[in-house]
Amino acid sequence: MVKDVIYSIKSPYRQSMDIIGYTFGSGERSCCVVGALRGNEIQQMAICAQLVDTLKRLDENGCVISGKSIMIIPCANHYSMNIGKRFWTMDNTDINRMFPGYDQGETTQRIADGLFKSIKDYVYGVQMASFYREGVFLPHVKVMDTDCRKRETYDSLADFGLPYGLIRIPHPYDTATLNYNWQVWGCHAYSLFSTYTEHIGKQSTQIAVNAVLRFLIAKGILKWALHGGMHTRILNEESIRNVQTSHAGILKKHVAVGDEVAEGDLLCEIIHPLEGNTIDWIESPTDGTVFFAYNKQLVMEHTDVFNIIPFSDV
Repeated sequence: MVKDVIYSIKSPYRQSMDIIGYTFGSGERSCCVVGALRGNEIQQMAICAQLVDTLKRLDENGCVISGKSIMIIPCANHYSMNIGKRFWTMDNTDINRMFPGYDQGETTQRIADGLFKSIKDYVYGVQMASFYREGVFLPHVKVMDTDCRKRETYDSLADFGLPYGLIRIPHPYDTATLNYNWQVWGCHAYSLFSTYTEHIGKQSTQIAVNAVLRFLIAKGILKWALHGGMHTRILNEESIRNVQTSHAGILKKHVAVGDEVAEGDLLCEIIHPLEGNTIDWIESPTDGTVFFAYNKQLVMEHTDVFNIIPFSDV
């Protein structure tokens, strides 16, 4: 294992922020795994930390294929992580909306530039991603449907051995993300979503770690005996049904992530926050599996509280 500072930015008030990369093996830049780009991505950093610990032992035992190299970057935003703030501490900008970066620009643009220059030439890239909505997911991996994407990237969704693989049509704001720009530079890029963001789940961490190891094995980068995981159901992100609230109030859920529901099943109630009576009953629009569930007790009007994957589209 080689530990390097791949980018450093100075601060007038505290020590420099160093982005650390851990490299295993040597030779071709085969795969790079990036963890926390945001200050609340605790689970994503923990997954990469566990990967570093696991790959260190595997590398010492000669399991990394000769002529291949793997880089793990657990965290690229220590400043925000230290104070528990999701975005950049000074101006509330998002590093994952600044790629490919600009070395003469604002701080987050320079961080994105320094990071991207170090990782853009890898054959495969995996980002431990989080979503802007508060809630929990079933583990899944996602690729963006870009004009420059090769068929291999879609087919490789199954190599992670996770229950779902999603193909996303990018929106304009996606064009400044790490995943999108990795693809523009010719990298096969994937976003891996674990169950949590701010909470470290032991089981969900191990599921994500095993998914990355399984992918490395499938791509001939790592040699190790690991079970093949689950059958992956690949679908377009647009086929997922969003379930929204029509009233604000206290959220009382009746189902959880992973539950199978039938059309018309009660998903949740909205309770009046001052009077205590139920003001809305939300039912499932289709037969399917609960893919995402909002996890805050107070909910606003027109909030996505559930995502359902219809059985007919799986």
